[in-house]
Amino acid sequence: MKKIETTLLLLRKDDQILLAEKKRGFGQGKFNGIGGKVEAGENPDETMLRETKEEINIVPIEYEKVGVFDFIEFVKGEKENVVMHVYTSTKWNGEPQESEEMRPEWFDIKEVPFDRMFADDKYWMPLLLENKKFDAFFEFDEEWNLLSKKIEEH
Repeated sequence: MKKIETTLLLLRKDDQILLAEKKRGFGQGKFNGIGGKVEAGENPDETMLRETKEEINIVPIEYEKVGVFDFIEFVKGEKENVVMHVYTSTKWNGEPQESEEMRPEWFDIKEVPFDRMFADDKYWMPLLLENKKFDAFFEFDEEWNLLSKKIEEH
């Protein structure tokens, strides 16, 4: 099984969270945080900073890693292990802007659009919104049905 390392960043401002609608490719039409694959020679922090600049044209200046998620999922028909490093930021340079890949939108933390997000988000995002740190495991089948989950606060 192939292993892929990724990052995800969620911006917080007062009682709001920034999510972005994916405009193409994997997850098209869904809201998520900002992120992508760790490239050769990069560490997760570097990837998170690069992806955030590319996708919404901001640069986080204060950020914190809040957890690591381990996914078993199918990508292009092949079972893969995706390890995702999850970050939050409350201070950044620039204003979020739409790109070819993502359309950012602010949401009140009480109105997160879970019906337009991945199935696992409703299990871990409430913890993130409570400023908790945690690690998680999620397993999906080929149709993106959630088979199992485990979340551990730390």
